[in-house]
Amino acid sequence: MSEPIQTPAEQLQQANLALAAVQKALDYSLADLKERTQKADGRVSAALLDHHQLVSYDLSLSCAETTGARFMLDYAQRAREAGGSPANELILEERFALLFSAEAVQGIRNRLSARPADFGLNDHWLSATVDHAVARQFCLAQLPAVRVAELGQLARAQDGVTGAYLLDDHHQMMHDTFRRVAEEVVMPLAEEIHRHDLDIPDAIIDQVKEMGCFGISIPERFGGIQSDDGEDNMGMIVVTEELTRGSLGAAGSLITRPEILSRALLKGGTEAQKLKWLPQLASGDMLCAVAVTEPNYGSDVANMRLKATKTEGGWLLNGAKTWCTFGGRANVLLILARTNPDLSLGHRGLSMFLLEKPSYPGHAFEFKQDGGGVLSAKAIATIGYRGMHSFDLFFDNVFVPDDNMLGGSAGEGKGFYFTMAGFSGGRIQTAARAVGIMQIAYERALRYAQERMVFGYPIADYQLTQVKLARMATYLAVSRQFTYTVGRLMDQGEGDMEASMVKLFTCKTAEWVTREALQIHGGMGYAEEMPVSRYFIDARVLSIFEGAEETLALKVITRSLVDNAKPKAEVGG
Repeated sequence: MSEPIQTPAEQLQQANLALAAVQKALDYSLADLKERTQKADGRVSAALLDHHQLVSYDLSLSCAETTGARFMLDYAQRAREAGGSPANELILEERFALLFSAEAVQGIRNRLSARPADFGLNDHWLSATVDHAVARQFCLAQLPAVRVAELGQLARAQDGVTGAYLLDDHHQMMHDTFRRVAEEVVMPLAEEIHRHDLDIPDAIIDQVKEMGCFGISIPERFGGIQSDDGEDNMGMIVVTEELTRGSLGAAGSLITRPEILSRALLKGGTEAQKLKWLPQLASGDMLCAVAVTEPNYGSDVANMRLKATKTEGGWLLNGAKTWCTFGGRANVLLILARTNPDLSLGHRGLSMFLLEKPSYPGHAFEFKQDGGGVLSAKAIATIGYRGMHSFDLFFDNVFVPDDNMLGGSAGEGKGFYFTMAGFSGGRIQTAARAVGIMQIAYERALRYAQERMVFGYPIADYQLTQVKLARMATYLAVSRQFTYTVGRLMDQGEGDMEASMVKLFTCKTAEWVTREALQIHGGMGYAEEMPVSRYFIDARVLSIFEGAEETLALKVITRSLVDNAKPKAEVGG
């Protein structure tokens, strides 16, 4: 073992070298997987790729971790430049970056070394990459318990802050404003909403309306607050993060559905449709919900079966949808339906419709149209994410006029593409929700650890708790800066792949962070009276909606990584 590296610059350089070594192994594995799954024409076969699902999942997660680590190291450098800290002292942000990078390197090393042949690797490749001296020495230097516990002690002194946010003035103002909204309006109501599975009260909805949040993804020319010159994903991220800190189910998801519908309208709506719907969505006068998922098909959008049959002046909808969140309170539903009965067309036979309906409170409703159509619905009982209510919907000859087909007649058969446009921001927004719930869980865990006495000492004085707090703070800081970096990329018209990666990573991380927060509370964490139990239950849904983690990893991330993988010869070795 070599002498430990002392200076911050040297440690950060070693982190970059270790990540580069690991990334080389991942790149080679992706090239190998591409070779094994290519068809004769050179394209990757989805069917062949499905024969390698475990490898695909591990590669997706590993690449997400290395991407997050690189972004975190870049953030640490910017934090140093902004703070003017002494060159010979590690700042908090650098400590977080180093710990996460070491844990990512060690975790990926464990995955690849356990089944090297599955990844197309041999002893030569392992020794040249994940087992290279630079990677091993980096982990040995960063991962000793005493070092991690020391970071926990430093984090403990920060009162819940896990590094500089490094926001510009505009987004810092948004952050401060909505933190106050979360603390003054949302938090006092959150527990009652959760425990009694209540509707979101008007006090919260009206505040979100007043602040213009429903128009955060709608251009100013249509009454929103987004610049006509481009998207503001960072604004959406900051607002979502802070509202979720108040409550995921009662506030953090309120602006998700308006964003999905507005993006779909902006992508494919006619000018008349944009002028009709977008101003109402922006003002919050029209609440909306999205009905895409079906009982038997989940994320398999191409196989959706809800039938839309042409009739005079419009279409008749028959079938079922599920997990239509906020479907009761919504005044309009965005519905994906099959307008061409030929199932062999797959996604090319799907169209999108806008169905206007009254707003209904509670857990069930029945909407009867004058022409005889009936839409009935019942809320699904869930263990968490309460307040929004997610509904099973049953359509019986429900009429939608021709004018309400998204894109008009030209939109027939294009519903899948409008769906993808609508959901493009959903993944990064879900990452922001994950960050918000991690932040409040960490704050409560830190407070409890300093108050709870065991054997005469606060549990925060014990090494294991310090290690827990260090890792929680680290993964929270990484999740936030990963999300912020991707948001900035998306504002530049880039970052689609990274958005999928950050959704996968942050949602898994949120489940772990909230679990650790509950564990620090001991028996009280399992009591419903403690908010931390709600955080744990709510966080569980994040890896399921807006793209289940398995579907996201296998069908989106790995597929894109493999499609773009370089040949083995170019990876080198």
